[in-house]
Amino acid sequence: MYRKEKSIQLKSSSAALYNNLSVLRGPGRQLPCFSAVHGPSVNVVSAAAEGPGCSHRQLQAKEGGTALSTSLLTQAAWCVLPSRVLLVLASQKGIQMYESDGSIMVYWHALDVAEHSPGKAQGGSAARRTSSGLVLVFDIPPKGTNVTVSEVLEQHRDAVTDIAAELGQAPDGAGDLVTADDAGTLCVWSTGEEFTLRTKIPAFGWACSSVTLWNGVVAAGYGNGQIRLYEAATGLPRAEVNAHARWIYALDVAPQTG
Repeated sequence: MYRKEKSIQLKSSSAALYNNLSVLRGPGRQLPCFSAVHGPSVNVVSAAAEGPGCSHRQLQAKEGGTALSTSLLTQAAWCVLPSRVLLVLASQKGIQMYESDGSIMVYWHALDVAEHSPGKAQGGSAARRTSSGLVLVFDIPPKGTNVTVSEVLEQHRDAVTDIAAELGQAPDGAGDLVTADDAGTLCVWSTGEEFTLRTKIPAFGWACSSVTLWNGVVAAGYGNGQIRLYEAATGLPRAEVNAHARWIYALDVAPQTG
């Protein structure tokens, strides 16, 4: 059963952006961490499940590692890889990868278009999205700063709004990564040495703001307030939920129960 836990107060407000909340649940007794961006900074808070203890940190992103150049952040997300965890920030100027606590910048990737957002990790690589419709795939080493761009996926023609990796057990041929764009198009990919497009779900007139993927099912939230479920392997619609009257800005799934 789900229960409401205590509320956690951030040190400042959160920007009105899609999916502007990232959660890192650590193993063992490590405190869960939450992050949200506002302007040129990201607020990070670690909170105990019981008791009043909270640890707050505000990270001011520096473009290219310099202390003189900042820009507005568009999203922050933790990418959990098999051998390490990175905190990834996306800004108007580029993509920044930090150690999970934000203490050290690991990698900086400049972009020549504005309004970019990070995505989620899959395997030993991490995929990022841009407003040009490109999805950038990075090879991430187990340690160190030798991060490289390994692939660029070019199926989207509109700004990419969200990206999600398989959280359950993907059926054969279903793919394990889904990307969404501002026109409402969804692309389902299989990851590996190279990314392979499995199916492309066409738009129907509304932006898709948020997606998630679980056990071969794509769940997508749209600007008209709908949540639609699709088969990841075929792209066929399976359900439509019309419970919201306005734009959906984020959605998630409980991976252990679906």
